[in-house]
Amino acid sequence: SVIKSAVEDKFEGGTNYIATLENEGVGVGPFHDFEDKVPEEIKADLEQIQKDIMAKKLWTGWGEPPEGVPVAAEVDCMGAASGDEVSVIYQWSGAEEEKFNAVVKPLVDACGIKIVAQSTRDAAVLDTKAKSTPPDVLFWPTTAPLTLYTGQLKALSDLGADPANYAEYWQAMGSVDGKWLAVPVKADIKTIIWYNPANFDLFGYSVPTTWDELDALVEKMVADGNVPWSMGMESGPATGWTGSDFIQDIMLVQQGPQYVSDVIAGAVAYNDAGVKQAYETYGKWAMDEQYTVGGATGTVSTPFLEAIYKVFSDPPEAMMVKQSGFAGGEVATQFPDLEYGTDYDFFAVPGAQGMQGGADFMMAFGESPAAKALVGYLTGAAGAAEWAKVGFDLSPNKLALGNYTDTALIKKAEALAGAAGFTPDIGDTVPAPFGEAEWKVIVDYVNGADLDAALEAAAKAQADALGQ
Repeated sequence: SVIKSAVEDKFEGGTNYIATLENEGVGVGPFHDFEDKVPEEIKADLEQIQKDIMAKKLWTGWGEPPEGVPVAAEVDCMGAASGDEVSVIYQWSGAEEEKFNAVVKPLVDACGIKIVAQSTRDAAVLDTKAKSTPPDVLFWPTTAPLTLYTGQLKALSDLGADPANYAEYWQAMGSVDGKWLAVPVKADIKTIIWYNPANFDLFGYSVPTTWDELDALVEKMVADGNVPWSMGMESGPATGWTGSDFIQDIMLVQQGPQYVSDVIAGAVAYNDAGVKQAYETYGKWAMDEQYTVGGATGTVSTPFLEAIYKVFSDPPEAMMVKQSGFAGGEVATQFPDLEYGTDYDFFAVPGAQGMQGGADFMMAFGESPAAKALVGYLTGAAGAAEWAKVGFDLSPNKLALGNYTDTALIKKAEALAGAAGFTPDIGDTVPAPFGEAEWKVIVDYVNGADLDAALEAAAKAQADALGQ
């Protein structure tokens, strides 16, 4: 065959060329076999082939792979024929939709199936479709469809999904009466704190590994004349959501993930002592200008994006900001000269017994070969590896680890993989009247309202919203 491209690579046994052949095979041979067949003008471009192969840590050559290098997972079409269609509904659009298409491209190319997608954020549109012509596969940012369409959803284990690829808490979140109906395909974590490593080095601060160490670090920063936190939470009608995230993370430290889940379900009232304890811990920092930029006024009135920027401005206005994974992208956009790992980085909230975050779950109404192929692909090794490679946030699939190429995503993935539990954001999960009441409590409390009375009002909204 005519060699279309080749790139130098070094494995045990000498210098080889990994060559892509005209017939789309991949060959490996001694350097002298290929040297005279590689045009000089394409050699520079071929370096990217080597980088891609090695970054994925996959062996795509003939023969036995080198020790410790896993073989690339194959795509299983599950009996689907070329031209078969699989209908899907998701909320993604724009760049997110493009990333999803990139993730499933190997499946589409290998099997010839066609994914017919509808993007909508309207739950009413989903409900209408589910009751008339439901999609084969649904991707949704909550597990609410489990309750609404339990009888229509197919067991994932019957569609080629392997529960062993997911932590038990993920399986529990997607199960109804012992039947596994929903699996997370995409996740982001919120239980993290962003900081500037250069500033930490300048003042001799170390990243804390326990909650007590974090508390001591905060006090040292104050003693040094530095403001520890930037806690601004202004977000229009949603003002308070960043405070809700912070308080939930404190609950994960003080009470654990089951407690948070019980608050969401209404098994723990919102005026419970554990909730109050978390508020008081938060309030000590959020209401005092020694601890946060602008004190109470700054917390309530500073837009949440500006709160992120204050940690990375020159000079910095604060040392840390507790914010979701998206903050890294905001820093990179606002401060293009800063480098991840040197000028901005994050660490997990120390002492948290689980992770808070958001997740998109996959559920199946259909069981055609094409639907099985999609479910099997995304829950298996090939889909997990591609999800990580594309960098569509994080894949909760255990098999995604080792396939990320973005440094920040690698660190986030390790944090998620090491979590003892996962809880969705309270405000994003509970019925709107309860979520809005929670945000109001936070704003009122920071503004000086009586905490007991505010929590009592939120507990009533919780009971009403959950029908208790």
